[in-house]
Amino acid sequence: MSAGEIDRRALIVGGATLALLPRTARAASVSVTARDGIFVAGVENGVAVARGIRYGRAARFRAPIAVSTPGEAVSALTFGPVAPQQGSRYGAQSEDCLFLNVWTADAGPRARKPVMLYIHGGAYSGGSVTDPLNDGAALAARGDCVVVTVNHRLNALGYLYLARLDPRFPDSGNAGQLDLILALNWVKRNIAAFGGDPDRVMVFGQSGGGAKIATMMAMPAAKGLFQRAATMSGQQVTASGPLNATVRARAYLAKLGVSERDLSPLLAMPVEKLIDGLAAIDPILGGGVYFGPVLDMTWLGRHPFWPDAAPQSNGIPMLLGNTHDETRAFISPDSDRVKTLAWDNLAERLAPELRIDILPEWVVAQYRARFPNWSPTDIFYDATTCGRSWRGQVIEAEARAAARAPTWVYQVDFAARVDPRRRAMHTMDIPLVFGTLGAAGSQTGTGPDARAASTAMQNSFAAFTRSGDPNLVGLAPWPQYDLGRRATMVFDAQSHLENDPRAWQRALFARVPYIQPGS
Repeated sequence: MSAGEIDRRALIVGGATLALLPRTARAASVSVTARDGIFVAGVENGVAVARGIRYGRAARFRAPIAVSTPGEAVSALTFGPVAPQQGSRYGAQSEDCLFLNVWTADAGPRARKPVMLYIHGGAYSGGSVTDPLNDGAALAARGDCVVVTVNHRLNALGYLYLARLDPRFPDSGNAGQLDLILALNWVKRNIAAFGGDPDRVMVFGQSGGGAKIATMMAMPAAKGLFQRAATMSGQQVTASGPLNATVRARAYLAKLGVSERDLSPLLAMPVEKLIDGLAAIDPILGGGVYFGPVLDMTWLGRHPFWPDAAPQSNGIPMLLGNTHDETRAFISPDSDRVKTLAWDNLAERLAPELRIDILPEWVVAQYRARFPNWSPTDIFYDATTCGRSWRGQVIEAEARAAARAPTWVYQVDFAARVDPRRRAMHTMDIPLVFGTLGAAGSQTGTGPDARAASTAMQNSFAAFTRSGDPNLVGLAPWPQYDLGRRATMVFDAQSHLENDPRAWQRALFARVPYIQPGS
C-alpha cells in the first residue's frame, strides 16, 4: 500500500498518524514513521497492530541480512508467511519468512513502554507466532507494554550444520538464531516509534522459544539486545555438538540423495523436498532427525548452561518456569501406551520416555513407596515430567543461583478445564500469559479461576518487563531463587509461593547426569 492509497483524513495520536482506511474497509489504520520505514498498521479495539513487518532476508543456509526502507510506506496489515515445516496449520509457508508483528496501545515515541518480544515454541522444527494463542492484543491493551512476536527459519533451513562439509555455509548451524538476533536489532532501531523503550526489552518464549532464548544468552552477538529474559517450559543446557550435528547432516543428505562432496543440489532443490527430508531417522536419538543450535565456535562458543551459566548474561534478570504436568501434552492419555498402562508394564514404557539412563524398575519402586495411592498413569506422567522436561529448568536455575544471578522461578499448577486429563500440561502457560483464554487450542477455559491465574501471570510478567523484578502488589512476595530456599511461585486459581516444590523428585533424578536432547 502506498501513502497515496490511504485516506488523508487523519489525526495525531501520540506522535503517530492515525488515518482512516477507505470507507469500504470500515477499519482504522495508523502510520508509524520509524527508522526502517513508514509502517501502515491496523487499529483494533484501540490497539495498533502491525503485522508482517519484514526484518530481514536470507539466502538458503546463510546468515540473514537486514531490510531497511526509510521513508517508504510499507503495508503491515497481514501476517507474513510462516517458516516451512511439516504439517503446518498456520497458513502459507515460505522460505522468505523473516517477519515480525507489533501490538501497541500508544504508537508514539514519547510513550517509552517496556517491550515484550515473544519467540514461539515447536522445538526448532515447527510452530509460528501466527497461532491465535500468541496474539499480543490482550497484553498490549493493558497499556503497560509493547508486544512483538517473531517468526524465523526452522528445522533444516535454520539449523542444518554444513560448515564442516562445505566452507560456503559457515553460519548454517545457527541461522535460525541469527534471524532472532537480527529481529532484536530491528527492535532496537525501530521500537521507539511504536511507543516502546529499546532499553527495556524482555525476550520471552515457550518450549523451543525458551530454549532459543537460553541459547542466545550464550551468544556474544545477542549481548545488549535484551535486558530481561523469561523461559516458559524451554531449556537449553547444552547445544548440539559439531560432530553429532555433522552426523545428523549426513543422515539428512542421504535421505535427500545429495552427496556431501557436492552440496549444490541443496541450493536448487524445492523447499518442499527439503521438508520431506526431515523424515530422515536421527542417527543418535532415533525418530525424526533433530535440528537445533550448534556449538560451532563461531556464533556459539560455549554451551548455554554448562559447565555454568554463561557469564555474559548473568547480569540479566531471568524468569524460569515450567508446568506441573509437562508430558501430558506430549504423550496423549488416549494413546495405547497410556490407556493400557499397568504395574507389570510401567517400567518398560517409562524407560524410553525418561530420556536418561536410569533403572526404570527402581524408579517405579521409589515412586510406589513414596506415593502409595498413585496409579501407574500418575507415576508415568510425573516421572517423565520430572526426569525429562523439568530437569533442565532446575539445572539452569541452580547454575544461575550459584552465580548469584537475579533469577525467579515459577511453576504452573493451573489445570486444564477443557480436557481435565491433561492437567497442567505443556503449553498451559501460553494463554495464561497472553490472555488468550478463549483462543483455539487453549485448555484453560474462560471461567473466573482461569482469569485469576491469567491476571497473576500477566501482572508478574509485566512487572518483570518494567523493572526486572516480578514482585507486585496483590501477590505473595516472590524472593529470588537460591539454593537454600528454592522459592517458587506456583501460578493457579489462587497463586502462592512454595519453597522447593517437588523436592523429592528433584533429588531422585539428580542421581544421574542430565542429557539435553540433541546434544
